[in-house]
Parts: sequence; C-alpha cells; structure tokens
Amino acid sequence: MTQRPSPGAFAVHDLVYAPPMKSYHEIIGDGGSNVIGQVHEQRDRITRALANVRHRVAVGSGKGGVGKSTVTRTLASALAARGRTVAILDADFNGPTQARMTGLNGAVPLPGAEGLALPRSKDGVGVFSIGGFLPESKPLEFESVSTGEAHTWRATREFAALGEVLASVAWGDIDVLLFDLPPGTERTMQFADALGAATCFVLVTIPSDVSRGVVARSVSALAKGPNRVLGYVENMSGYVCGGCNEVKPLFPEAKDAIVLDLPCLGRVPFDPALAFACDRGVPFADLPESAATRALTAVSGRLIESLESDR
Repeated sequence: MTQRPSPGAFAVHDLVYAPPMKSYHEIIGDGGSNVIGQVHEQRDRITRALANVRHRVAVGSGKGGVGKSTVTRTLASALAARGRTVAILDADFNGPTQARMTGLNGAVPLPGAEGLALPRSKDGVGVFSIGGFLPESKPLEFESVSTGEAHTWRATREFAALGEVLASVAWGDIDVLLFDLPPGTERTMQFADALGAATCFVLVTIPSDVSRGVVARSVSALAKGPNRVLGYVENMSGYVCGGCNEVKPLFPEAKDAIVLDLPCLGRVPFDPALAFACDRGVPFADLPESAATRALTAVSGRLIESLESDR
C-alpha cells in the first residue's frame, strides 16, 4: 500500500519522511506569504476610501440585547435630520439588522466608477449591511481549511472581509460614518484595533447592574487604547406611562448602582412605536414626537458637540 506524502514530505524507496511541523518561533517573517505586504496594501486602500469621512463613530456595548442597533439606526436618522450626511456600516456580520431597520432588505451595493455605491434609506442614510443580500434564515459561513477548526479562522476572515468592505465602498463626502458593532467586550476591543485610533466610540447600556457592569469592562478596556470614548447612551431608561404621560422606571434602582466613568449623552425611554418602526424600516422622521424621539434628537446634538470639540 502506498502512503500519500504530506506537504513537504519526500519518499526514499518505500519509506516516507515527513518533516516535523515548525513551531511559531521557527517561522521567520511572514513565511514567504507576503501577508505583510497585502495588509499594507489594504490599509492604503482603506485610507483612500475614508479620506473624505469627517467622523467615524463605533456604537458598541459589552452586553447584547441593550438596543445598540436601534440606537445606531435612530441616531443616523436624527443626524440626517440635522442636515448631516450619514452612513452606517453594519459590522455585525453574523447578526446584521440594519438592512431591515432601514427598509433596505434585498438592496445591494452596486459597482460604480469610484467603488461600490451604497443603497440609501428613505431618509438618505447610506447603508452597508450583509443583511441586505443574505437571507435572515441563513447564517454567514466562513469555510475552514480543516474540519472542526472554523473557530481558528473565523475572526481572521471576518476582519479581512471588514477591511475589504471599508476599502471597496465609495463612501464619498460623509460627516459621520456609524459602525454598528457586535456585542461583547472582547469584540469591542477587536474592532477598536481594526478600525484604528481615528474611530471614536459610543457605548450603549440599559439601567441594570448587569448591563452597566459589562459595559464598565468595555470602558476600562478602551481606556488603555488610543480611541476616544465620547460617552454612553442609557437605552430603555424607563417607559412612558399612558395614563399620566410620565416616564416610569423599567428597572429597580440599586443602592450601590455601578457608575460609568463617562459622560452620559442621553437617556432614552422605551417606546413600542419606535421599536415597531425599526422592525418595519419606518424612518425616524416619520414618527410622531415622543419622549423617546426627543431624547434621541438631544443625543444626536450632544454627539455632534462631542465630535467637534477638542479631544
């Protein structure tokens, strides 16, 4: 029986010699792959593509389920209503929601002379979301070079895809580019590194100790890096009582509540009409005025002030 040599192996008569696998410290440079050159080339393309983007803001949270995507979408609308040109990059490739929230399910970027042209929502927000061309019933899959090792390659391929999106889209002249990040403190730090020091952060929490505690970890981790953290938004900060029109608490106030060492950009009460509008892709501007819409409009103003103030 003939044994098939492994890569790098050679045969002498009937014996097959396979050299031992090299350890990391034995590999010199990039091992001849020119991966370093490819990384630099992509970074140059990204720099050129984002040259006319005035502000980059990543909306993140250490905790899932706090309404981070809703805040991103409604902030984009509120900023557009203030006359700013805005785009959203839905960076949560595994759970993209911005296509649905902006009414752009089925809308895909089209090739143009300067790069991919983004579809735009009814309120003029440019949107890149994998949810626009990947059915909600299907997950995003990355092929692995070996069975059972997808976790080894997934993050590498995911961030390579993110870089390609940044480099390939014709972003044009934009006042604010918002990144809707996936949840998780470690994911927040990965994106901080990938998006670079020019990207500012806004964190989203809800008024619970569990959420504040996880977000506090993100605050602490980001404080060690070069990224500017503008503040946080407290979402679901109570609900509007239909009988008395007052904002009532959704969560009990703890005696030793965790305090986030950041400016609070605003507190947004839960609004079923706003949640319904996001599910149906209804523009923020088409909603009747409410405590939630007023709060989000105020947040957008504070965000602009923070972006345009000195570091």
